[in-house]
Amino acid sequence: MKLSTKLLSATAICAAGSAGAVDLEVMHWWTSGGEAAAVTKFADAWTATGNTWVDGAIAGGGDTARPIMVSRIIGGDPPAAFQFNHGRQAEELIEAGLILDITDVAEAEGWADIVSPTSLMDSCTYDGRVFCVPVNIHSWQWMWLSNAAYETAGVPVPTNWAEFMETAPAIREAGIVPLAMGGQPWQQNGAFGVMALALAGEEAWRAVNVDKNSEIVMGPEYTAVFEAFGEARELSNGLSVQDWNQATAAVIEDTAAAQIMGDWAQGEFALAGEVAGTDYSCLPGLGDVALLDTGGDAFFFPVIDDPEVQAAQKELAALLLSPEVQVAFNSAKGSLPVRPDVDLTTVNECTQKGLDLLAAGATVPAGTQLLSPDTTTQANDLITEFWSTPAMTPAEAQERYAAIIADAD
Repeated sequence: MKLSTKLLSATAICAAGSAGAVDLEVMHWWTSGGEAAAVTKFADAWTATGNTWVDGAIAGGGDTARPIMVSRIIGGDPPAAFQFNHGRQAEELIEAGLILDITDVAEAEGWADIVSPTSLMDSCTYDGRVFCVPVNIHSWQWMWLSNAAYETAGVPVPTNWAEFMETAPAIREAGIVPLAMGGQPWQQNGAFGVMALALAGEEAWRAVNVDKNSEIVMGPEYTAVFEAFGEARELSNGLSVQDWNQATAAVIEDTAAAQIMGDWAQGEFALAGEVAGTDYSCLPGLGDVALLDTGGDAFFFPVIDDPEVQAAQKELAALLLSPEVQVAFNSAKGSLPVRPDVDLTTVNECTQKGLDLLAAGATVPAGTQLLSPDTTTQANDLITEFWSTPAMTPAEAQERYAAIIADAD
């Protein structure tokens, strides 16, 4: 198959259907400095087609933005496009017939052949039809470390979780917070998920998240995770921030030694002029289990009863996966492209680590692909309660988490 030919023909079809300039409102929650720089790459590419990107950014992250987006859609005032994560977040909207079927674009573009891993297209497919376009691969499985913080403390930069814990007292003695953590539930639950995969191991993690095996939650592998998470919460004392990028800023400013956060943090490091390997280090899988969860972002397009708008929506869908746009956006975002046929020879060493893991097939599905939004919300609420309640024991949190998994859908 000649992808370039398919791309040109599909784009021509879409462009022909939207011959006039079209304004498309695009809703998303990319509002930090690095995120805003990345989404501008999409907006600039769309503007270059003669159309207009009407930016509908919502501050506060996905937990804040998703209800607003859903309300707009079911209320009859939908945007032309909106960002959700890969996975099950849009299932009910699709079932209600509120999301545009873009199977024709996916087939014309050959997405089934160029999007990797295949789980990303699976997440956009419902009853054999395609309803979204995946635009990146984001993985939670990273720890970011300030090289200067460890130099100040006189200890080596850790290469795994055990070394991180061993160096934490020296970091604290140097007046630096060992672990930066924001105040939003998704951040704490995300960090817990990283620790679960790294410390319990892939087999136990899959048993819990894929098979929904609550007995494994109560086993020794997850006991170790809950105990480690209980220890970690003490390491964040001394830093009170809410947003994830504020926690990342503490690592950039060397007032915190480390942060467990997805690879979108790299957008903040890049914006601050930080150099991977020189100013900061990165540990996939906390240095213990080098796997990436293949989460990320996708764009969905609400059904709008206007042929011109629908044609423009499909034109935008094709554009988002074009090679040039994939390189520009993901290079700025700190994420990995969903198509492996693009040139990323200039990426930094942390992104290269991610690309190497992706090429080796060292991946697992993301939680948003495995757990329903309701189950995820329950887990968020429990883990943030555990994080912020020193009186709650690891054993108590473990038992309640097992109950959530037992009822997971």
